[in-house]
Amino acid sequence: MMNRPEPAAKRLRRSSQELRDTTRRPSSKTPPKRPRLSIDGIYQRVLTAILEHQLPPGTQLVEERLASVFGVSRTKIRQALARLAHDGIVTVVPNRGAFVSSPTVDEARQVFEARRLIEPSLVERVARSATAAQTARLREHVALESAARAAGDKRSIIRLSGEFHQIIAEAAGNSFLARAMRELETLTCLVIILYDAPNVPSCPYHEHSDITDAIGARDAVRAAALMLEHLNHVESSLDLRHAVAGDIDLEAVFS
Repeated sequence: MMNRPEPAAKRLRRSSQELRDTTRRPSSKTPPKRPRLSIDGIYQRVLTAILEHQLPPGTQLVEERLASVFGVSRTKIRQALARLAHDGIVTVVPNRGAFVSSPTVDEARQVFEARRLIEPSLVERVARSATAAQTARLREHVALESAARAAGDKRSIIRLSGEFHQIIAEAAGNSFLARAMRELETLTCLVIILYDAPNVPSCPYHEHSDITDAIGARDAVRAAALMLEHLNHVESSLDLRHAVAGDIDLEAVFS
């Protein structure tokens, strides 16, 4: 029995459907598109690079290069840099562009003065009211710091050290002070990048653990005293006489 030829109209419909299916099917040779970063995402990426010492103070943040690196418009880059400038992390110089802020020696001392006024009171409040979950979070974080030190991961050490203080600020339950601490902690990181004395640990390894133990024991007076001593140690480890700067490859940092 002979097969009847397929009607022309049906063949045309089938061919059109196959063409549409082929068009929809992604080519295996086409690389997947990276998700577009939001303004907040760009802000966080730049901030993290600063906290991890990948973007030293004085680094110029060229809008066109960052837009190319992140695959976004220059408008988004400009808005993210404006947020960083509002937080004191970036300085915008008219007719020159945006740069990672470079705290002066006087500003560095003022940062630590502000922290000495705020943080002992914060940690004292936390020691009096910390829940078991909050204390456990601090202990887990101290363990992460210890692991980073054992691995010699300096970037992670610096980032985690700053986060420890932020966890305490958030546990205190005052959103305004927590916001102030975020700014002060980032400025402290910039200060450490600029004025870190060679071969001197800026954050003695046991002090965060001691502060956590005092919080766990609900010893508010000891916790405050340890925090003050800790901040003094960090400041005294700095060489507040000189600063270093250099050219940075933005593409390499964010690749």
